[in-house]
Amino acid sequence: MLANTNTNTNTMFSPPTTTRFLQLNSPFSSFLLPSNQRVLYHGHGGRRLGQLQTCRQSMFLNAKPVLKDGTLSINGKEALTGVPDNVVITPLTDSSAFVGATSTGDASSRLVFKLGVIKDVRLLCIFRFKIWWMIPRVGNSGSDIPIETQMLLLEAREGAELDAKNKATSYIIFLPVLDGEFRSSLQGNSSNELQFCVESGDPEIVTSESLKAVFVNYGNHPFDLIKESMKILEQQFGTFSLRETKQLPGMLDWFGWCTWDAFYMEVHPQGIKDGLKSLSQGGTPARFLIIDDGWQDTINEFQKEGEPFVEGSQHGGRLLSIEENNKFRRTENEPQSEAQAPSSLKDFVTDIKRAFGLRYVYVWHALMGYWGGLQPNALGTKKYNPKLRYPLQSPGNLANMRDVSMDAMEKYGVGTIDPDKISQFYDDLHKYLVSQDVDGVKVDVQNILETISSGLGGRVSLTRRFQQALEKSIAANFQDNSIICCMGQSTDSIYHSKRSAITRASDDYYPSNPTTQTLHIAAVAFNSIFLGEVVVPDWDMFYSKHDAAEFHAVARAVGGCGVYVSDKPGQHDFKVLKRLVLPNGLVLRAKYPGRPTRDCLFDDPVMDGKSLLKIWNLNKCTGVLGVFNCQGAGTWPCSKSIAQEDLSSELSVKVSPTDIEYFEEVSGNFWTGDCAVLSSSTGSLLRLSKEEKFDVTLKVLQCDVFTVSPIKVYNKKIQFAPIGLINMYNSGGAIEAIDFFSDSSSCEIHVKGRGSGNFGAYSSTKPKSCLINSKIEEFDFRDEDNLLTLIVPDRTSSWDIAICY
Repeated sequence: MLANTNTNTNTMFSPPTTTRFLQLNSPFSSFLLPSNQRVLYHGHGGRRLGQLQTCRQSMFLNAKPVLKDGTLSINGKEALTGVPDNVVITPLTDSSAFVGATSTGDASSRLVFKLGVIKDVRLLCIFRFKIWWMIPRVGNSGSDIPIETQMLLLEAREGAELDAKNKATSYIIFLPVLDGEFRSSLQGNSSNELQFCVESGDPEIVTSESLKAVFVNYGNHPFDLIKESMKILEQQFGTFSLRETKQLPGMLDWFGWCTWDAFYMEVHPQGIKDGLKSLSQGGTPARFLIIDDGWQDTINEFQKEGEPFVEGSQHGGRLLSIEENNKFRRTENEPQSEAQAPSSLKDFVTDIKRAFGLRYVYVWHALMGYWGGLQPNALGTKKYNPKLRYPLQSPGNLANMRDVSMDAMEKYGVGTIDPDKISQFYDDLHKYLVSQDVDGVKVDVQNILETISSGLGGRVSLTRRFQQALEKSIAANFQDNSIICCMGQSTDSIYHSKRSAITRASDDYYPSNPTTQTLHIAAVAFNSIFLGEVVVPDWDMFYSKHDAAEFHAVARAVGGCGVYVSDKPGQHDFKVLKRLVLPNGLVLRAKYPGRPTRDCLFDDPVMDGKSLLKIWNLNKCTGVLGVFNCQGAGTWPCSKSIAQEDLSSELSVKVSPTDIEYFEEVSGNFWTGDCAVLSSSTGSLLRLSKEEKFDVTLKVLQCDVFTVSPIKVYNKKIQFAPIGLINMYNSGGAIEAIDFFSDSSSCEIHVKGRGSGNFGAYSSTKPKSCLINSKIEEFDFRDEDNLLTLIVPDRTSSWDIAICY
C-alpha cells in the first residue's frame, strides 16, 4: 500500500490497456484528443534550447549545470553523483536547468525515477508530512530526504569537511515542479539516492517520461537563490505570481480575532460580541474578524443526537445552501422578542462593524463548500451538480502521517462540485456574502482536489480549474483581494497561486498541546523560505493568555504576517497584546516574510539539543531579529530521531547585525558601519560594528527580539539611530521615515512614525530639546549607553519627532 522509497523500479503502477497520445510542448498543456486515456511525451520541439527564454541571475556567470561521466555539477560543485543514463538535463539559464528522466517501461500515472547520489553535504528539505502541511528536515545525505519533499537546499562548501568553517559557501536548490499534467516531488532512499516522483492523480493520464520534473539552480546567497529561482519558474510557467507583485489585503496591517479556538464549531453571535467587547475594553481593539467554521447551513448525517461522538465525524458534514445557519438568521416563525439570533447575517455583521469599529469581516468556507462538500440533491445545492466521491490519497501521502480529517473524508465521502459548475458556485457564494456586508473569506481544505481528481482530468488540471475559478470570483466580488488560503501547501496549489496573496504556513495552532508550540514557530519560519516567495505566510492564530503566548507573539512580530488571536472572551493577556497592537488596532508588521538566518538553515532548532532559532526581517528604517529556544519541548512528526527533553537547560547562540539579510536597504547614506541594538526583553542598548557578535542565552520556550538600527552621521558630528517604540516587540516597525535639517550651528533630526508609547533612539550626544508634532516634550538621556527616550502621548496616531542639537 505504501510507496517504497528504496525501490529499484521506475514504474510504480501498471498502466491501463488503452491509450491516447498528447504531445507536451508547454508546461501546462491543454487536453486535445477525445479518448479514454492520454500518454504524455516530449517531442523534439520541447528540447530546442533556442526556444527557452534566458533569465540571468545577476550574481553568477558561466555556472551552467553539466552532466558528465555520471556526475551533475554546477560551477564545479558536485550536486549529484552516480546519475543514471536515463536522466535528462535541459539547460535554462547560466546557472539553472530542468532535470528529468525517461523510462523504457510501460507508461503509468505514477513513476519514480532515480536522479543520483547525495552524500556528505548539509541539506534542508521542506516536505509534506501530512497531505495539508509541510515541515522542515535537515540532514547530510540522500537517505535523509523524506518522501513528498517540495524544496531541497544543499550547502556546497569549498573543502571536503562537513563542518568546515570560514570556507566559501554556495548553495544548490532542487525544486520539483509541475510538468504538464504531472506533479513532481522528491524523496531519498537508503542508498542515498535522490529520486523524483511524478503523478497525475488519474489512472487514465499516464506517461513514460518527465523531462522537466525538477528545477535545479545554483547561487552563493541562499535567499537570492530561491528568489531568482521562483522568478525563473514564474516566467517559464506563467501559472503563478510572486508575492511582491500581488495586491496585499488590507487586513494584514490590523489586529484581528478569529473565532475558532474561542468557540470551535459552537460559534454564536453573542459570543462574538463578547469577544470583540473584551478586546476593545482592554485597549487592543480587533479591527479584523474571522468568523470560522460554524456559521454555515450544513447537515451531518454521521452525528445523531443522543449518540456518542465519533472522532472525525465532524468532517462528514455537508453544505445545504450558501446561506448562514439559524444561529445567524432568525427563522420566520420566531418572535422577535424571543429571538437569540439576528435577523440575518448582514444585520449581525453591520451591527458589529458599527459597534466595535471593525474594518474587515471574513468568513470561513472550504474549497468544496464544506468539509464533506455539498449535500447531493439538496434544494440549495443541486444546481451545482454535486456527486459523492471517496478521496484516494497518493502513496506518498500515505507513507508519511495520517490526518483525522482526511481519514473522515475518505470514510464519509465528499460531495464534489461539478468542475463545470465551480465558477458559478464561487460566484453565487461570494456575491451572497458581499450582500451580507462580508469583506472576504478564508478558504480551507484546498489540497482535497488531489485525492478526487481521478476521472476529472488529474490533480494538476483540476487544481488549476478550481484555483482559477476561486481567484476570479474573489477579484469580481471583493474589493481587496480578500482571501486567506489554508490547507493548501501542495505544489499543485502553490504553483497555481496567481492572485491569492496569503496562505497558512503551518499546521494548526494547538493551544492544549504543549509539544507543538515550538514546532509551530520553527515550521513556519522554515516553510517561509519557500512559500514566502509566492505569498505572505500566515502564522495562524494563538492564545494571548497561554504559557507560550509571548513565544508566539514575538514570532508574529518578526514574521511580517497578519496578527490575530483566538482568545476566549475575557481571557486575554493585555501585557502581551499591547506589545503587538497599537491603541487604534494597527500592528507593526515587518517588511518581508520572517525566515531563519543563514547560519540556522541547516540546523535543527527543535531536536538537536544545541541550536537556537534566529528569524530575521526588515522594517522601513531598521532591522529586526527574533531569537527562540525551540529545543526540548516537542518532536518533529515522521522523525526517527529522539529529541533532547531537558526543559531546564539553557542554550546560547551568537547574534550579530550581519544576521539580517539585505541590511543595505536600511543602512543607506551616512552609515558609520555601526549599529544600535536594543533587546526587547531587557531594554539594554548595545553599539556594535556590523560584524560584531554577542551571546544570547535562553531557556526552553524563552525568546527575545532585537531591533537593529544603523547608526548614521548627521552634520558631520552627531551619530544617531532611531529605535522606535521600545514598548513594542517590533520597535522599529513604528518608524516611517527619517530626515534632518542642519546649518553651521544647529541640527534637527526628524523621525516620523505612528503609535503612542515610549520612543527610543541612540544618540552620541544629548540633544538640546525634543518636540513631538511641534510641541516641546520632556526626554530622558541615559549616559551609560546613549539611550534617548521620550513619551509619545496617548491617542497620538502619527508623529513627527524633532530631536534638536
